Amino acid sequence: MSVNIAAVAAVLAMVAAVCMPSAAAESLWLEEGGGGVQREVSLDSRALLVDGTRRVLFAGEMHYTRSTPEMWPKLIAKAKEGGLDVIQTYVFWNIHEPIQGQYNFEGRYDLVKFIKEIQTQGLYVSLRIGPFIEAEWKYGGFPFWLHDVPNIIFRSDNEPFKQHMQRFVTDIVTMMKREGLYYPQGGPIITSQIENEYQMVEPAFGSSGQRYVSWAAAMAVNLQTGVPWTMCKQNDAPDPVINTCNGLICGETFVGPNSANKPALWTENWTSRYLIYGNDTKLRSPEDIAFAVALFIARKNGSYVSYYMYHGGTNFGRFASSYVTTNYYDGAPLDEYGLIWQPTWGHLRELHAAVKQSSEPLLFGTYSNFSLDQEQEAHIFETESQCVAFLVNFDQHQTSEVVFRNISLQLAPKSISILSDCKRVVFETAKVNAQHGSRTAEEVQSFSDINTWKAFKEPIPQDASKAMYTGNELFEHLSTTKDETDYLWYIVGYAHTPSEDGQLVLINVESRAHILHAFVNNAYIGRIHGSHDGPANIILSTNISLNEGPNTISLLSAMVGSPDSGAHMERRVFGIRKVSIQQGQEPEHLLNNELWGYQVGLFGERNSIHTQEGSKSVEWTTINNLAYSPLTWYKTTFTTPAGNDAVTLNLSSMGKGEVWINGESIGRYWVSFKAPSGNPSQSLYHIPREFLNPQDNILVLFEEMGGDPQQITVNTVSVTRVCGNVNELAAPSLQSQDKEPAVNLWCQEGKQISAIEFASYGNPIGDCTNFSSGSCHAGSSESVVKQACLGKSGCSIPVTPAQFGGDPCTGIQKSLLVVASCR
Repeated sequence: MSVNIAAVAAVLAMVAAVCMPSAAAESLWLEEGGGGVQREVSLDSRALLVDGTRRVLFAGEMHYTRSTPEMWPKLIAKAKEGGLDVIQTYVFWNIHEPIQGQYNFEGRYDLVKFIKEIQTQGLYVSLRIGPFIEAEWKYGGFPFWLHDVPNIIFRSDNEPFKQHMQRFVTDIVTMMKREGLYYPQGGPIITSQIENEYQMVEPAFGSSGQRYVSWAAAMAVNLQTGVPWTMCKQNDAPDPVINTCNGLICGETFVGPNSANKPALWTENWTSRYLIYGNDTKLRSPEDIAFAVALFIARKNGSYVSYYMYHGGTNFGRFASSYVTTNYYDGAPLDEYGLIWQPTWGHLRELHAAVKQSSEPLLFGTYSNFSLDQEQEAHIFETESQCVAFLVNFDQHQTSEVVFRNISLQLAPKSISILSDCKRVVFETAKVNAQHGSRTAEEVQSFSDINTWKAFKEPIPQDASKAMYTGNELFEHLSTTKDETDYLWYIVGYAHTPSEDGQLVLINVESRAHILHAFVNNAYIGRIHGSHDGPANIILSTNISLNEGPNTISLLSAMVGSPDSGAHMERRVFGIRKVSIQQGQEPEHLLNNELWGYQVGLFGERNSIHTQEGSKSVEWTTINNLAYSPLTWYKTTFTTPAGNDAVTLNLSSMGKGEVWINGESIGRYWVSFKAPSGNPSQSLYHIPREFLNPQDNILVLFEEMGGDPQQITVNTVSVTRVCGNVNELAAPSLQSQDKEPAVNLWCQEGKQISAIEFASYGNPIGDCTNFSSGSCHAGSSESVVKQACLGKSGCSIPVTPAQFGGDPCTGIQKSLLVVASCR
């Protein structure tokens, strides 16, 4: 068997260099342009053409802002090994121009470095400039200063908005040209995107929306990048801009190109659903993703498919949009930490190989289709010398037996079989032969020693007259904070005259923020929070105790990310909208127009106490009486775990807040908001090793609701178990040169197969999570597998009787199921 297991393992461990050294790669690109060959990207009805040749292209979305520069080479290498040709990325306006006129392209925001790394590894780039991007990203990618531009109306035929959008897009294009990054210049960028899913909001703008679409398309084309522009989810994208599809099932929903000379492109095939606080993880099966891809190619003549996301990564800092978790698309082919998510990665890799080996008939063949049965259909692409067929079974419950060109075939429920030369099955979307992997988190450090912790209690502002701002009205939250902090204090005084019969006093607070904490005379009286899909209004109504005479009411309004979508984002209203006091049955006393004081952000934020230097500006105390105390800062140190496994914090004992490691924010956490399963939406929070010092590290948390920091642990995350389950009738891997199916196993990140937990050739029962031997079992199974695999980074075991000393039970269809440990 000659499956290139060693090569796969080498790529995954980054032992081998990427496809070529950086200088050699760059010279290759440039020599093509300088040696008389005209480099160009064009298009026709079938595909994008690179240097005049039609291409089937598989792309994957990964965002430079959601990982670190040190992670980029491995991520890109794994994407290439997974069969991708193109890396897609958005451009993040609010990252690059946080202050109007001041650009930032440093560190993980170094867009040029990211693109050049992709080029070094021999892949193309699709640059999605937007500049509105949505992307579950703070304010949809817009810098908040845009909100304060006079008379602005976002994403419309509005001169102030168009001026700023054109300036930013032009600046990005100019930067790419200056670096020689467009394909005709010798660079890797083969497409660019303007706007993003505008059709979803266009009706809200009427004729202004239609004019804006035309303007945006013309503006982009006039920048003369030399590569095609796209608009996703924009059926009326003006020529020559290509309208593309985003979604789960574009093979069914895409209306098709809006011009005869445009190809069918799928710019976002959602590999799962992004996670929001209060929800359980919902993974998309590799079978379903593969079915959708094959159907798009077959039904829509699709020649470009991009996975959103291929690597999701981490929403560091405060960049996640409303209620979105800090991890992003953790179930993508590459998980949050950059580990390969199996079997999704491997199943799609096989699909890519199956499609690409039939590129010629797909790109140049005559297309035909016909019904095989009531819920079964055939799609054929055929030239004089080559043929490929896609046989589709839409029945989600029943296997279907069909006859195609005198060949009897069984189609699994909801599946597509790809037939090379229209004869031989080379891939079945519903049959996963790729290995499975189990990710585990191992505790390596605890913080149970109370003496290692220090605490600082966030002060509650008490005097409205001494606040940053004052006004006789309730200020809008984001307009006041400029989205530079999640927090805004509303402070008001209230003179109380008790009733003679001592009637209860009720406070009512209505807010359009996400969380509200309330204090009266420095005493905590309660909190309430909203949810992603719940009402926009949250209401806190509770009885309070008031002093006779002056009292202070301090209300902390908190956002869990700003909005990222919808029409007229500049008009959205957040924060406290109504405050009233009611005594018994008396009419409520409305406080909206009293003199309010406003404090932007927390004292600890303003003094940067999450940094080593800033932490010296406050007096930290022991935490003896401060466990489970709201609005508390905690600080400790920990040592860097040995090895190269991903590092995380397990925060399941905490409530809600933000975490910093050596001054770097690793994002918001919210573990007290339980999902329907009863578990937190996210418990483990990624610490990139690049954020860690060689030895000691400073950990600072701001805990908003109350938790127990002594139960926090440092964990390392890795794939510690792999499993393969392959039937003897399965199509052989297209990554091999042999003709028989095989179980291919390999460990990630330099680990080796340390034990065989289970092995059975015969009719084993179960799958990779629950398994046992069946009535047919070859006694040599375990010894054969151990000899082939133990102590190696990867191994391949053919699923044939000869491999196991003969057929253990004739007349029975056999499989090989192997479960192995990686250490």
